Amino acid sequence: MLFPEEIETERLRLRRLCHNTVDVFEYHELCSYHEPAIEEVTEYLPWDPHKTVKETADYLSKLEAKWEDGTRAEYAIRPKEGNPGAGEIVGSGGLIVDWRTRTGKPAIWLRQPFWGNKYSSERADAMLKLAFERLELDLIAVPVQDGNERSRKAVEKYTDAYGGQYDGVIRNSTSRPDGTIIDHHRYTVTQEQYRDSMTEM
Repeated sequence: MLFPEEIETERLRLRRLCHNTVDVFEYHELCSYHEPAIEEVTEYLPWDPHKTVKETADYLSKLEAKWEDGTRAEYAIRPKEGNPGAGEIVGSGGLIVDWRTRTGKPAIWLRQPFWGNKYSSERADAMLKLAFERLELDLIAVPVQDGNERSRKAVEKYTDAYGGQYDGVIRNSTSRPDGTIIDHHRYTVTQEQYRDSMTEM
């Protein structure tokens, strides 16, 4: 198995996100307009709130296909007992892999009530470990949409911790689901920087 089915951190349990591990109706509730503040959550994400259960089911099927072909590992994030949201799905996080360039791109979204608990940085630690220690990738690249200052601060903190850097702005990097063209700020950590930082910890 290329990707581990489950990953544990100090406060989180990450379990493969697929039809077998989540109920599609329950997951739809979290990804749709039923979830409070979902528009704020998805403002800087590459997807809009799901409108139908079928849309959520198709999304899970796409994740399963990418898992099987080794291009994306996606995990439901559940805090452990004693932490905010214990046992609940508070979001998902994963790693998108480009084997041609040996580059991994961490991804995450969290429900608004669980912002500020540092779950994102703890998930980032797990994804860097997956990328560099298990998959032996050369680079982690983190794109942050221009204007998303909350995420920029979080990404700067963990890339700095691993000796990484800010590469600059990529103009017209991609487009939103509505067709709006956006710029990304790019942060990277190399395999060498990661290894050096681990020896200093």
